[in-house]
Amino acid sequence: HAMLRVNPWWFAFTLTLVAIDRAVMAIRWLLLLRAARVDLSAATALRIFLTSSFVGSFLPAGVGADAARAYEVASRTSRGSQAVASVGIDRVLGLVAIAVLGIAGLAGWSRHVEPVVRLRLMGAAALTGAATLAVFWADTLVRAALPARWRGTRWGWRIQRLGDAIGAYRQHPRVLLQVLALSIAVQLVRVFQAYGLGRGLGLDIGLSYYLVFMPVAMLLLLLPVSISGFGLPPAAIVWLLRPMGVPDEGSLALSTLIIVVGIIGNL
Repeated sequence: HAMLRVNPWWFAFTLTLVAIDRAVMAIRWLLLLRAARVDLSAATALRIFLTSSFVGSFLPAGVGADAARAYEVASRTSRGSQAVASVGIDRVLGLVAIAVLGIAGLAGWSRHVEPVVRLRLMGAAALTGAATLAVFWADTLVRAALPARWRGTRWGWRIQRLGDAIGAYRQHPRVLLQVLALSIAVQLVRVFQAYGLGRGLGLDIGLSYYLVFMPVAMLLLLLPVSISGFGLPPAAIVWLLRPMGVPDEGSLALSTLIIVVGIIGNL
């Protein structure tokens, strides 16, 4: 009943934002493909991105669509390592953008959070961002960690090629900054999607709090522990909205609609 009470105008507004975030995500990935010199036309890359997003609706959240995208590009080109690397870097910069947004949200909501808790959360977000950025030195890390007896094997050779493909992105700082900026824009658009759905449901929550709980929800949506995000992320959103006095049925309706509009976007 709570879901069916959503205002249709706010719902349509949210679907428009979903279309925008899909377009920006496709452009972001295309920039990474171009930097890696993967020979695919923009139209083909867009089709692969949209198709893999659809396929990902039926696979473990966070990794299903990425795996389908990497497989499709690798099967169409001779640059399989670069294809996998482009998807991996796309995901890495998405995680950094979520960490940046989380820190900004906590900073804006700091007066409502105990200093010790705020410091720990901001430290965890900063550590996550720093650890994620270490992926760009995958070539160095792989050679240091891979046992010598594995380096001459088929899988060892593939791992080293993948590490080199990821490390090669260090030579394209401008592209990485552009993709990071687009990633932050995508995450902001998703915050506004949740805000629009919340307004449509009549939830009395300020926009600033969406900047606090949505980065947490987006991280949980990336964990491969559910299909399309049903399960853990909605439960977390219910828990995060209880301190704001939101009834459980309202927050569960919001979290479910966030997933539903994503599935509609994939369709």
